Amino acid sequence: MGKTSRDWTQIYEIYGMDEWQTLLFLLIHATFFTLLSILFLTYFSPICGFFDSLSLFSSFPPGSARFAAGFIGSVTAISAVCLFFAAANFFYSSVPLRWEMSQRIVNLVNDWSSVKTALDVGCGRGILLNAVAMQLKKEGSSGRVVGLDQKKSITMSTLRTAGVEGVQEYVTCREGDVRRLPFNDDYFDVVVSGVFLHTVGKELGKKTAAAAAERMRVLGEVVRVLKPGGIGVVWDLVHVPEYVRKLQELRMEEIRVSERVTAFMMSSHIVSFRKPSQHVMGPGGEVRLDWRGQTVNIC
Repeated sequence: MGKTSRDWTQIYEIYGMDEWQTLLFLLIHATFFTLLSILFLTYFSPICGFFDSLSLFSSFPPGSARFAAGFIGSVTAISAVCLFFAAANFFYSSVPLRWEMSQRIVNLVNDWSSVKTALDVGCGRGILLNAVAMQLKKEGSSGRVVGLDQKKSITMSTLRTAGVEGVQEYVTCREGDVRRLPFNDDYFDVVVSGVFLHTVGKELGKKTAAAAAERMRVLGEVVRVLKPGGIGVVWDLVHVPEYVRKLQELRMEEIRVSERVTAFMMSSHIVSFRKPSQHVMGPGGEVRLDWRGQTVNIC
């Protein structure tokens, strides 16, 4: 089960999908608009007659009612197609794409044999977490990967998926606040995160400064717990330019951004970086850069 390529039915059977209510919502509305468009196509003439009988169209030129009926029917058909496409993209992003991107994230770390500790921030169902664990197992490493999530029910479910994948001895799950990672400074060789960071602070409003500050705080925590010379890899939606600017402010090295990948009908990118070897934590929760003689505070 440790293959890099895998049929989506296998992935779905093991991991299921998050937010299935959204998929159901899209499918119900797509079906509704499909039926509505078929109704307009089947009963087009009677609908035109009904529109023509309305006083609303009495002041318009002849044929206006027919045009209105055709326009509404076309809009409902196009809406149905768009909703089915959105549902398909949502499912693809939740299952096959997550698996594919997890493999890409794993491949961005050159030497897993030397990795002793790794962290998955916002591990969710465990697709990325288990991909890391499978790579550790493949390399014959004695390392372990910790999955951190804010819900205990999710961490218990994730441990079950690790058992199915045969990597339970490489996986530990913890419940915790991603804004204050419950780990010491310079603890992990690798920190990864998959389509999670954009959800932090969403209760404050998606586009507010407060939400952005919360996301930057989590990114600062990722830097804090990375060992000097450690690798961080984040796959996320929409806010990637913010992450790049923050990483540049924190003087991270080898910052790289992948090509655009459409996920959940939005733009997504993978950002990878390396923490400088001379990068140490100073008192008061700041990042002290001895080699530059500067100090940058973590939000």
